[in-house]
Amino acid sequence: MMLSSRIALALAGAASLSVASIAIANPMVGGAAMYSTRNIVQNAVNSKDHTTLVAAVKAAGLVDTLSGKGPFTVFAPTNEAFAKLPAGTVENLLKPENKPTLVKILTYHVVPGRITAQQIAAMAAKHGGTATLKTVEGEPLMLRKAGGSWWVIDAKGDKARITIPNVMQSNGVIHVIDTVLMP
Repeated sequence: MMLSSRIALALAGAASLSVASIAIANPMVGGAAMYSTRNIVQNAVNSKDHTTLVAAVKAAGLVDTLSGKGPFTVFAPTNEAFAKLPAGTVENLLKPENKPTLVKILTYHVVPGRITAQQIAAMAAKHGGTATLKTVEGEPLMLRKAGGSWWVIDAKGDKARITIPNVMQSNGVIHVIDTVLMP
């Protein structure tokens, strides 16, 4: 094989490795790549699965906060999670007069710091299988593994399953969840 052919093959192999690395580093959420160089809001607005969450963040006036330095860990409910709420709940929460309630609900899904699934697992291993995190709203959330999935459990015992962990952001990490937790 000629030297130029070997170089071409080596370059082609290197290019495919780079593409594979990008795909792993930028997971797909809601049909869009999530880039670790973008902040939480910059990524969330591109996810078709999080349009309700984005509308709520805007209505609550939290865009600047979640675009800021952070770091934040966000347990991000999908549109399907919001759809599980009683009829009219989301529409009612998005009204300006309900902004304080909406802020309380959204900050119940945010924890200070960048806490990965691996860190959650390590915390749980040290504490009998349960990791406890304090939300920005002020209440604790417990995280436990059951049935092969990690679950976020609030003080009332309501549960949300983490469906996509470790979506890294420039200012934190998102863990996609399947249920809205209500403080």
